[in-house]
Amino acid sequence: MFPEKIRCSWCSSSELYKNYHDQEWGKPVLDDETLFEFLVLETFQAGLSWITILNKRENFRKAFDNFNYKKIASYNDDKILELLQDAGIIRNKLKVYFAVTNAQNFMKIQEEFGSFSKYIWDFVDEKPIVNYPKKHSDVVATTILSDRISKDLKKRGFKFVGSTVMYAYMQAIGIVDDHVVNCDFK
Repeated sequence: MFPEKIRCSWCSSSELYKNYHDQEWGKPVLDDETLFEFLVLETFQAGLSWITILNKRENFRKAFDNFNYKKIASYNDDKILELLQDAGIIRNKLKVYFAVTNAQNFMKIQEEFGSFSKYIWDFVDEKPIVNYPKKHSDVVATTILSDRISKDLKKRGFKFVGSTVMYAYMQAIGIVDDHVVNCDFK
């Protein structure tokens, strides 16, 4: 029998968490569709636990047209009211409204830079930052870089993109790899 793989301590509470940790967290994401999905999920996560969002991820996918930013950018008041009635997602009025705003601004960045991927990865010259924390408590919540990305996105009209949300986003899309040094998924 093989010994169980060692994981970062934060993901041990559920299989869903383990799968996210093992297959997605800290792995570079380059396609705009997935980058937008994580942007939506991270902005809805603000003030909540990530496991709450992971548990509702498929509900979000269904409610938000498979995270199709082009469709989301054109949501009208009727669609927003429909979303606010959907118990399967986080029904925060501002977060729902700003998902639409962020989709519109996401496409503006695509127009300016050719893709959102190019925009976001240019902050690190297209090279992930690999940290080597000894334990989970060594992982920071914000950095100068997350401050800079947050400030730039806010200047471009994005909402719910504070520095803490942006650092979590950077981890989710692999700009930052914060797996602890003894994690088998580093």
